[in-house]
Amino acid sequence: MHDRPEPRYLIVGRVVRPHGIRGAIQVEILTDTPEHIAELETLYLGPHHLPYQVEQVRFHKQRLLLQLKECTERNAAEALRGDSVAMAREDAIPLAEDEFYHFQLEGMTVQTDTGEELGELVEILSPPGANDVYIVHGLRGEVLLPAIPEVVQEIDLEAGRIVVHLIPGLLPDEK
Repeated sequence: MHDRPEPRYLIVGRVVRPHGIRGAIQVEILTDTPEHIAELETLYLGPHHLPYQVEQVRFHKQRLLLQLKECTERNAAEALRGDSVAMAREDAIPLAEDEFYHFQLEGMTVQTDTGEELGELVEILSPPGANDVYIVHGLRGEVLLPAIPEVVQEIDLEAGRIVVHLIPGLLPDEK
């Protein structure tokens, strides 16, 4: 059973560096819906998810520029460098029936459509401009599975199981 508690926060970005002298920060976008960030009043930064009030959001060169009420000068912005930027889970946009958050899938058991268990989904890579890739660790070692309809046949959150169809070349012992 896949019964890990849902996180209270969802990571939507990472502070890259300060921007200007008034405490704005430049944020690498780590969400498919960055425009939703502009609608939020509060974001949570760092490992302890400290709340910051959003004053202004702008898009700049594939990144976000955030002005936070509690961050009014460059040194304060510099102190946030590298911190995660998160939103409260309840502020998230509802997902479609066939969409999932990474945290919902990580830790699930992955098995083939023939019943063979491949292992546990330990990480999901989201390369820009490409489909996600599931990293599965199990008896066959590390298996990389493209998250495409031809491969991913079923995701059962209740059972904690993902069923996949293996196309030639996906397993490490296949040439």
